[in-house]
Amino acid sequence: MTEQSVSIRSICVYCGSRPGRDPSHMAAGRALGREIAEYGLRLVYGGGTKGIMGAVASGTLSSGGQVTGIIPEFLIDMEATRHSLGQLNELIVTPDMHARKHTMFERSDAFVALPGGIGTLEEIVEIMTWAQLGRHEKPMVFANINGFWDPMMELMRHMTEEGFLHTAHRVQPLVVDEVSGIIPAIMAQAAQLAADRDGEDEVISKM
Repeated sequence: MTEQSVSIRSICVYCGSRPGRDPSHMAAGRALGREIAEYGLRLVYGGGTKGIMGAVASGTLSSGGQVTGIIPEFLIDMEATRHSLGQLNELIVTPDMHARKHTMFERSDAFVALPGGIGTLEEIVEIMTWAQLGRHEKPMVFANINGFWDPMMELMRHMTEEGFLHTAHRVQPLVVDEVSGIIPAIMAQAAQLAADRDGEDEVISKM
């Protein structure tokens, strides 16, 4: 599963299948979807057509972008409607959650966590775990809309101070407060990773 590419062509978005209580979260989902389309990128997401998930997908589609939805069969009627799923550019139905998450990883060059619940948290934490284990260097972003992820950032600081993030240099997600800054931050980190790797290759070639 090791992945070294830092070229950004698609962005995976993790988020809630419910709208939440703060209207700004739905607005952020639609805005991020539009940004993904305007940058000519593909949205990869969990296939839901309700809540923030639906907002991201509709934002991308309404701006002419490409959307890949990846959803297990048993969740179709819980997180989506079959009619709405037909509007996606690509729909992948997986046998279970494990296959869904692995396919989302394989199809994506970067990951963004918008506000959401336990499922959203579990998905982005698994991606961070794989980064900590050296399995990928893909950019990871917490879209910290109205400080939603502040408690998570505090928890990570606590774990670092307690000595549990032993490879914390590999687990450095970007924390971006405004939707408009998310994709530029991803592109900047990808460019830096590419530059660092080119520098390493040059040093090795001279040895």
